Amino acid sequence: MTETVLTIGAARALHLAAQGMLQTRLQTRRARATKDEVLAAIRRMGVLQIDTISVVARSPYLVLWSRLGDYDPCWLDALLEEGKLFEYWAHEACFIPIEDYGLYRHRMIDPGSLGWKYAAGFLREHPDVVERVLAHIREHGPVRSADFERTDGQAGGWWAWKPEKRSLEVLFTAGVLMIARRQNFHRIYDLAERVLPGWDDSRMPSMETSRREFALRTVKALGLAKAGWIADYHRTKPPHVDVQALHEAGLLLRAEVDNWREPVYVHPDHAPLLEQAAAGTLVASATSLLSPFDPIVWDRKRALELFDFDYRLECYTPADKRRYGYFTLPILRRGALVGRVDAKAHRKAGLFELKALALEPGVRISARLADDIALAVARCARWHACPQVVVGNTEPVAFAPWLRAALAGQRSRQSTGQAASAAA
Repeated sequence: MTETVLTIGAARALHLAAQGMLQTRLQTRRARATKDEVLAAIRRMGVLQIDTISVVARSPYLVLWSRLGDYDPCWLDALLEEGKLFEYWAHEACFIPIEDYGLYRHRMIDPGSLGWKYAAGFLREHPDVVERVLAHIREHGPVRSADFERTDGQAGGWWAWKPEKRSLEVLFTAGVLMIARRQNFHRIYDLAERVLPGWDDSRMPSMETSRREFALRTVKALGLAKAGWIADYHRTKPPHVDVQALHEAGLLLRAEVDNWREPVYVHPDHAPLLEQAAAGTLVASATSLLSPFDPIVWDRKRALELFDFDYRLECYTPADKRRYGYFTLPILRRGALVGRVDAKAHRKAGLFELKALALEPGVRISARLADDIALAVARCARWHACPQVVVGNTEPVAFAPWLRAALAGQRSRQSTGQAASAAA
């Protein structure tokens, strides 16, 4: 049987379609996204990675904005508190649809398999502290780490957690505690049986079933996947599922991409998308800024193979050794990753600063390119309540005047539209 053959552009379009990034919401309708659409976007991705860096919107909120456009970030917090999402270790710390809780129970039951995420040594050395924290929650209800005063005489810091915080994290990773809600993005911990009442481990799927489901859901979330891409998405450990066997069992389709030696696999639910991609009718038209923790780019190897985009987050790199900036946002434009921008939202001043923007080598400067990027930047800035955009350095330098002119055009059109609305 002849397998479907895709161009690299068609492969990218299929991936973006599966991720909900084929078109921007602005191209389809102007209404703000709804709370149900926020949940649907997370279900489509399968997991939504959490990160606390906030030079722009924190990553989970930005990932959703890239797909949905304007929406109320409070809805993510509400979905967690309503029990439609839960937090656990997936790709990393993630928001996950609650219906997938059973797939992750194996990790909670064997938390030592998660490595550094589970401080087994602390539990062995300080069982009294852990039990005291657990008893406090049983008696007094949900807690934050901040509810416990530091008593060990040490200074705070990212890696200098107080014993109570370590206890909370140990109990969370072991599934004894869950995150009931967040307050100003700080975790609030409670007993798992109070957050998810009625759960019974007899409902937990077998390990074999869980591994198969993780593989199938990864392929569906990615649109298409090489076998070597699959384990990273949910950070599954060996033994890995035989993807070819899933194909032979009819659970996955298989296709080829021009000039790739390995086949790619596609979920049967995406058969219509695969057909459109092969026919060249699946056209990626979205232009948006992405979080560094967006599923499109979080696997650096996959981003290089699929988009020819060599990307590394440099916030953990010493400042004098950074190439592009502290927290660079990849720029997705019409099916390609065309550059990256080191941005900062000065919310009190209403200013969105593009500290540095670098286009990828070979990207041709044009008015259309500048307009596309300017529109994406202006939309992101307005969502941050930062109507003024300032452009710093660009690579190449010649792109700066193009981008500034395009942003000025965006401001002019917005002012005209507001005036027209007021007159009406």
